[in-house]
Amino acid sequence: MSDERPDDPQVRYDQARYVENGEYEPLLSEKDLTRVEIGGDEETADGESPLPDDLTRDSLELPELSEPELARHYTRLSQMIYGIDSGPYPLGSCTMKYNPKFTEDVAALPSAAVHPDRSEGSVQGNLELLYRLQDYLGRIGGMDAVTLQPPAGAAGEFVGIRVAAAYHEHNGEGHRDEVIVPESAHGTNFATAALGGYDVVSLPSDDEGRVDLEALEAALSENTAALMLTNPNTLGLFERDITEIAELVHDAGGLLYYDGANLNALLGRARPGDMGFDVMHYNVHKTFATPHGGGGPGAGPVGVVDDLAPFLPAPRVRQREAESAGGEPRYERFEPDHTIGKVHGFYGNWLVLLKAFAYIARLGDEGLADASASAVLNANYLAERIEYDVPYGPFHHEFVASAGEQDAADVAKRMLDYGVHPPTTKWPEIVPEALMTEPTEVESKATLDRLAAAFNAVAGEDDATLEAAPERTTARRIDQTSAARSPRLSWQALTDES
Repeated sequence: MSDERPDDPQVRYDQARYVENGEYEPLLSEKDLTRVEIGGDEETADGESPLPDDLTRDSLELPELSEPELARHYTRLSQMIYGIDSGPYPLGSCTMKYNPKFTEDVAALPSAAVHPDRSEGSVQGNLELLYRLQDYLGRIGGMDAVTLQPPAGAAGEFVGIRVAAAYHEHNGEGHRDEVIVPESAHGTNFATAALGGYDVVSLPSDDEGRVDLEALEAALSENTAALMLTNPNTLGLFERDITEIAELVHDAGGLLYYDGANLNALLGRARPGDMGFDVMHYNVHKTFATPHGGGGPGAGPVGVVDDLAPFLPAPRVRQREAESAGGEPRYERFEPDHTIGKVHGFYGNWLVLLKAFAYIARLGDEGLADASASAVLNANYLAERIEYDVPYGPFHHEFVASAGEQDAADVAKRMLDYGVHPPTTKWPEIVPEALMTEPTEVESKATLDRLAAAFNAVAGEDDATLEAAPERTTARRIDQTSAARSPRLSWQALTDES
């Protein structure tokens, strides 16, 4: 080692370690250092790239911008984009609520950065946390066993349906090839059932917007694998006949699946397992304030009753009967007897699960119950303040208003001009020109009043004004179909004529 920092320009700062006595010690061998070239591709000693020819290039074209230009560009973009830190997202059933920053602090702790392939003995703290989260979720949902593997709510739905299929197959009832889905269900339910290989049987609602029991009886048969149901449903209505619904489905040999999208309305007050549900998924971004994903890491744990536990994905975490030498309980991974296999790497998205655990632990039983109460109160307060008609009730954490003679999509575009995010539109179809609205429990009265003012301002405007909206946003109406089918993902594409 020398007492001076290496002068060789090939040796970057992150390739040397500063030693306390003022010396530097290279982290790479002399042979390794010959493979590094500042600002260029990794090369061998003879100048040849180890990459295939089709993955290399002679030059790299980048926008030539100064640091101030770059900083101001991204700052300007951040100010142009509406986010949950900017204001409310009253998207019914999507439950876009504020994520408390303390969970981010917990996930950023150095002790949370644990490689998932470490040995059981070296990650006992992590396994204990996962075990406790399984227990938390099981008790909240009234379920006997929980898997944390699925990386999103939609993935959780698929896992739940595959577990149901494995259960029926194991019991010699593989002929059950139908899943019943109410017309007011989330669109993912129809897609999940079809993706799982089932025929989808659509179930109409009764005059009050709930499950039509006569229609359900007619739809049930020896081919029924499951009924997928949300309670409260997409209209925010509690299925008052839920115990009778469960009995009808079970008597037909089917399973009752709970879509956890609206669990926000039940926290600390009612449990799907107590209603007769056999399997459910949890949307931790909707209910337990983890990031919503947007294509990034998420989590969609699945809970089941005892009969279905042997079919859950592997591995799960359990507490060993024997204790360690220090007297502390130890935790281990295990594979359920008839597991459907692995659906995601290791335990799932560990840091997302850590955030959910931190949120639940911080709120506790009383805080979770208060969250559901506030969610219901906020939805009912907002519905009373707006001038649009709300045809179904009494509702809980969300409601579906009707835009009446106005086009719901135009209403949404115009609300952007008033500085607020619009609700979900055009769905469920049971309400004409639907404005599906869920303010969540985190919003204040002042925010709800601001939302109501925007609703009411748009309600009084003429069609020409609505059709021209938005007028005050950075981008006007875009061709959403073309944007989805032919997205431009490179800055270079902005110069293309197509």
